[in-house]
Amino acid sequence: MLSLRGRAVAERNAEALLALSAQGSEEADRDLLTRTAGLRFTEYGLRLTSFAEPPAGAGRFTVGAELAYRLTGVDDYPALLERQVELVREAGGWRVARETPTGAAAPWDLGTVRAVEGARSLVLGIGAGAEPTALAALADRAVPAVEAVWGPSAARLLLELPLTEQDFARRMDVSADAYQGIAAVTLAVGGAPEHTPADRIVVNPDAYRQLSELGRRVVVTHEATHVATRADTKSWTPLWLSEGVADYTGYLGSGRTARQIAPELAKDVQNGRAPAGLPDDAAFTAGAAGIAQAYEQAWLACDLIARRYGQDRLVALYRTVGAFGAGGLERALKARLGLGLAEFTKTWAAEVARLGE
Repeated sequence: MLSLRGRAVAERNAEALLALSAQGSEEADRDLLTRTAGLRFTEYGLRLTSFAEPPAGAGRFTVGAELAYRLTGVDDYPALLERQVELVREAGGWRVARETPTGAAAPWDLGTVRAVEGARSLVLGIGAGAEPTALAALADRAVPAVEAVWGPSAARLLLELPLTEQDFARRMDVSADAYQGIAAVTLAVGGAPEHTPADRIVVNPDAYRQLSELGRRVVVTHEATHVATRADTKSWTPLWLSEGVADYTGYLGSGRTARQIAPELAKDVQNGRAPAGLPDDAAFTAGAAGIAQAYEQAWLACDLIARRYGQDRLVALYRTVGAFGAGGLERALKARLGLGLAEFTKTWAAEVARLGE
């Protein structure tokens, strides 16, 4: 039954879908086809994951399922989402009464999806308005900017734009205040092998709308960099490096000075609160005190490497850290820059101090 339901959605077959619908759920299933009408699925399937035999004579029970879907022209691997499917016994047999997310929501769980295709991007927006079109235009600018640093890519950049911060939280399966002030995040699809570049950029609409035009461009380019570098990003890659290269790429060519890019860090230095060392991973946790300074410190570190050693050396360092394995940062720095972490940190600290001059 789950397999047939998935096939009916993938094939846009209303008759087949409604043949599986319980009485009273037909409108919801028609709505499912409406909400996904703007999407092209290469794959859309439901697979049973948990099942308990119902008591004899039971007329209703619930099973766990996994939804796997791939968007045509975007996904090489299926995105996986957890679902709960309620079944009810009717005169003609068992039927589907309800399907609901039990973790992260699918884009169409949030409303009717409007797909806007850019030259190098695809934006999935909820609701009417010009925002998805404007976001696609920004993404189309971001892709070549990222490729100029990290090399060409044939992949189309996928962005999702929920309507509200609450919808963003549902999409991410987090509390509404978990990413407050964070304008966008990169979300890896659940079905892809580890470190496969098949990510989505999910925009936090409330925070994104507060940004200037430059701020929006930097955010989209920053997140596009995470997509481009995912194959080289490992669990041991320090966040100061991964977030730093993303901000470095985002601000490249913006014409902004170091003090304009790192105003909070400059203020701290001027007030005698210069950081003792490069930020640790915990400093980048959403909601952490001093998170703005952490990002600025990371940008400054990567900008320093690019200015002193060349942009190609920064890219090579990033990829070498991933290739060398856990604990390989010291060796990677020596191999690519000719100095260890302690010496680099000292050089970086001197650069930080200049912000206060």
